[in-house]
Amino acid sequence: RDDPGAPRGEEGLEDEARSGRISHRRRMNCDTLRYAVAACQVDQPNPEDRTQIGRNTARMLEMVDMAVEGYSPFWDVKLFAFPEFGHAAPVYPTSRGLLAKLTVPIPNEHTEKYVAKARQLGVYIQTGTFLEEDLKWPGKVFNTTCLIGPDGILSRYRKVNPWIPWEVHTSPHDLPDYDEELFPVARTPIGNIGVAICYDWLFPESLRQLTANGAEILIRVSAYMDPWGATEPMDWWTVVNRCRALENTAYVVAANQGAALAHYAPFSWPGGSMVVDYDGRLLAQADPGPGEKIVVAPIDVGSLRHERDRRRGHDMRSHLRTEAYPLYGRSVFPPATRGVEAVHTVDVNKAVIGQARQRGQGGD
Repeated sequence: RDDPGAPRGEEGLEDEARSGRISHRRRMNCDTLRYAVAACQVDQPNPEDRTQIGRNTARMLEMVDMAVEGYSPFWDVKLFAFPEFGHAAPVYPTSRGLLAKLTVPIPNEHTEKYVAKARQLGVYIQTGTFLEEDLKWPGKVFNTTCLIGPDGILSRYRKVNPWIPWEVHTSPHDLPDYDEELFPVARTPIGNIGVAICYDWLFPESLRQLTANGAEILIRVSAYMDPWGATEPMDWWTVVNRCRALENTAYVVAANQGAALAHYAPFSWPGGSMVVDYDGRLLAQADPGPGEKIVVAPIDVGSLRHERDRRRGHDMRSHLRTEAYPLYGRSVFPPATRGVEAVHTVDVNKAVIGQARQRGQGGD
């Protein structure tokens, strides 16, 4: 029986075949979890009304095609991320102006095109944000990104922390009857994917919650302007991206807006899109400065899963002493702070910030 040259019975052949099938499945699973990601930044004129959004969508779809074909001798590019305001920036100062000119429902004609592209190429696309309207929430504007794959829209994330006072978008946190997950995670064949938008990333809690919800890949859809962008002496962009990666033992794919001042005034946008591994190492980064760029790097979700399972040290996810932080037992910026104003304006945001500052500093 132990002689490798001895004839094998039917049972032995079945065992060998079963072992071969298992090994094949393991190899297939490993291949599925090893692929390249693309952080894409754009530099396009900002639409003044919703009829011009299609131009931006068409260009981002072209970038997907270019990356898949161009990098095919090296990697299979399976996951794409695009910046905040990739479809339209909030160029009107009130929610009423945005609803009149730029908001769109989700799904829409643009998401349908992303679904078709994802299905054609077998890829996953974290879209640039839309200014979203929803009949369920009349008068509200959400800053929204969708994860889209071959099977359609897999998740919809609405920015929880608008960049106040300037952004007059509604946070889903402000809506008392909001019944959707604030931090959704999509479980896909290429890994568990969560996303947060720009200013969200300055709140470690946002990414901690995504990780608690199962995220292995954290996508940053961002419009991060100078001087906080991708250059010294501040370079908050790189510091925050690397820190969130290592805090959560997660890959970070960060796509930043690369628009020139002439396109997305009143700020200039430094790009610097990057991919970071779960130890905070930069795997790839676009050089700082405006302009269209695609930065690609390979990742291995199987390796990440091994590290999460193996580590006993520097496993901040399991070392978190939640009871030690009484701050979270009280409200600083509670839901519906803004009230029920029909029109969301910068002045309303400034008033709410004043109230929140008192609470945050221990005032009444």
